[in-house]
Amino acid sequence: MAEGVSTETQLSLAASSMFPGFRFSPTDVELISFYLKKKLEGDDKCCEVIAEVEMCKYEPWDLPG
Repeated sequence: MAEGVSTETQLSLAASSMFPGFRFSPTDVELISFYLKKKLEGDDKCCEVIAEVEMCKYEPWDLPG
């Protein structure tokens, strides 16, 4: 599996595509070191699980949670 990502997060990612209601919950370090770094490098494939939202287009209470 991916280097630098906890086993719990890896299992969460794998299970999220199989089980309805399964929650994706990476640590702060994983978000920065794995997802954000790869996103900045142009590797958008790694970040498909994290949706992008134009925050300025929504009221805070209308943002997806």
